[in-house]
Amino acid sequence: MSADRAPLEAALERGEEEGGHIEFKERLSRDVHLVDGRMESLAAQLRHRVLSGDGEATYVVGVTDDGGVAGVAPDAFSESMDVLSLLAEEAGAHIHEVETWHVGEETEGIVGVATIREGAMLETDDEHIVVGTAGHVDHGKSTLVGSLVTGQPDDGQGDTRSYLDVQPHEVERGLSADLSYAVYGFNDDGPVHMDNPHRKSDRARVVAESDRLVSFVDTVGHEPWLRTTIRGLVGQKLDYGLLTVAADDGPTKTTREHLGILLATDLPTIVAVTKVDLVDEERVAEVEREVERLLRDVDKTPLRIERHGVAAAAEEIGGAVVPVLRTSAVTEEGLDALDHLFETLPKTTDGSGEFRMYVDRTYSVTGVGAVASGTVTAGTVEAGDELLVGPLPDGGFREVEVRSIEMHYHRVDRAKAGRIVGIALKGVRESELERGMVLVPREADPRPVRSFEAEVMVLNHPTRIGTGYEPVIHLETISEAVVFDPEGGQLLPGDTGTARVEFKFRPYLVEEGQRFVFREGRSKGVGTVTSVDDASDASDAE
Repeated sequence: MSADRAPLEAALERGEEEGGHIEFKERLSRDVHLVDGRMESLAAQLRHRVLSGDGEATYVVGVTDDGGVAGVAPDAFSESMDVLSLLAEEAGAHIHEVETWHVGEETEGIVGVATIREGAMLETDDEHIVVGTAGHVDHGKSTLVGSLVTGQPDDGQGDTRSYLDVQPHEVERGLSADLSYAVYGFNDDGPVHMDNPHRKSDRARVVAESDRLVSFVDTVGHEPWLRTTIRGLVGQKLDYGLLTVAADDGPTKTTREHLGILLATDLPTIVAVTKVDLVDEERVAEVEREVERLLRDVDKTPLRIERHGVAAAAEEIGGAVVPVLRTSAVTEEGLDALDHLFETLPKTTDGSGEFRMYVDRTYSVTGVGAVASGTVTAGTVEAGDELLVGPLPDGGFREVEVRSIEMHYHRVDRAKAGRIVGIALKGVRESELERGMVLVPREADPRPVRSFEAEVMVLNHPTRIGTGYEPVIHLETISEAVVFDPEGGQLLPGDTGTARVEFKFRPYLVEEGQRFVFREGRSKGVGTVTSVDDASDASDAE
């Protein structure tokens, strides 16, 4: 809901003109405006408005023909946007942006201004990698990403971190408390940077202008929020990990913990030694040696980018090789190398198969309704697709329809695997959506389960893991308490073995081959789903 009414007031003041680009509609409905040739007539009218506005038209919905502000109910406004989207598609155009306002003191009336632009909505780019950050608190993760996406140096106080999706209290404290997101891209002219961190349209511009995109999932470095960090590293379909180690602090316990999670999930990883402007050369070299020892202790081979070059790092990353480089968000040392690396790194995740997206966040948009956001893990989704969302607490699924799709505030008509998107859904309330649910095609026949078999490895535990052990499991976006039943009755630290894993409270959609992390206190481990129980088990869930 927009606070600035200037776009609405400007449209109302100018009013409808014969041959102009502004059109007033009180509301649009499928029953009235999409039947008996009316759709063709209205599409032609829309096309005329777009051409009159040199490729852009403005539709004001919720006002009378003479410009009187009437407002429409939320459901009617949502239907109006659906119809307007279909009319735009018929006219070879698309809805670029919608701003809405409440009208009336005691009503839920909505009036909105839709900007319609010539041309079909663009498909998301073919070249798009997703990078997850990790590292100790105050080691400069968010600031480094902020400088990368803006192309601007930091002021030494973490100013560029405001370019991420952070909350005001996080900016004030200088600490991230939840996952945040950022994006920049590349085209023939080089990096495409953000200009204004507080303008959603600026992110949309980056997406529209880039031939290749780099999305960042910035995790949390503070120990109490380790669960959120795991969610960011496991629940997103990441291509690479970026671990930061501050030159004025060096590797910490959190550094080792985050590195363990990155490597346990087989994520190709880059280590950035940050804040090199704060210390002398001797200290930087000392921290580099500490990082190299840390990597060798887990059977990884460090590769210094300053010595071997970006091309070697891009070719060798993954498997046993971990590129390492020096960076400073203040002096911008190392940022050109990271730009070059992110521009050339190949996508690592396989997005083949039918569409699937695990829900990470949910919210409600006035005039649009429920929105589920997450990373598309497989396949492709398009506006208008009929999907299932669930499982609900009883193991069932709800039929929904895709109203629209946004990627970093850029509206697109379809999204492929690996894209971080928000999908507006028709047929479900936001309150019914939960993290850990999944979106799949209507014909998919998903079968949620209460338990599954897994191959697990215990990374850390004070004694032994026995039958009845109850950690929290992080699988895709699922974070849920489970009960372990290890084969043979127990697993010791460092052991690898088979265990039956049962969700304590409700069923989830789980498939063979999915990897997960489990933790309880200071105990941690990783696993891979090897088989799932018959779906009938889920139907017996209480």
